[in-house]
Amino acid sequence: MAVTPDALFAFLAELGIETKTIEHPPLFTVEESQSLRGEIPGAHCKNLFVKDKKGRVFLIVAEEEATIDLKQVHTIIGGSGRVSFGKADLLGELLGVEPGSVTPFGVINDTEQRVSVVLDAAMMAEPVVNYHPLINTMTTTIASGDLVKFIQATGHEPQILAVSAESQAMA
Repeated sequence: MAVTPDALFAFLAELGIETKTIEHPPLFTVEESQSLRGEIPGAHCKNLFVKDKKGRVFLIVAEEEATIDLKQVHTIIGGSGRVSFGKADLLGELLGVEPGSVTPFGVINDTEQRVSVVLDAAMMAEPVVNYHPLINTMTTTIASGDLVKFIQATGHEPQILAVSAESQAMA
């Protein structure tokens, strides 16, 4: 059974992590979510749920406008061959979310640590970042350092890598 947003918020509170969450109509795409930009401060992000040729699963998290070359990203993240998007049933099985609600908070449901989390370096340079808290009718703001703390508390060790063209230009 997948963790609920309320259980996620309780887990974050247990870790001493402060967040701010607002409710809004369902948002399925970055384009739809851009209507909220004036109301929610911080970096707004996208999440790519992908798998490589050997079936290893990755969650790549970057700022919403970041350019990520899916033909080359496997060389940066340590994947075997080009990556492709993971199917909805695998997404539900591992992260407990549906398409349109993909979020790094989903790793709370990946109790076997099958998903490798990759955080884009440019996004992590932002003081606060925003994600859906397991459902696309809310957006949660969290400090980027606290995001790492949360991910580690779920038994995952996130990699902070220059996966976007923007991060690579900063390097």
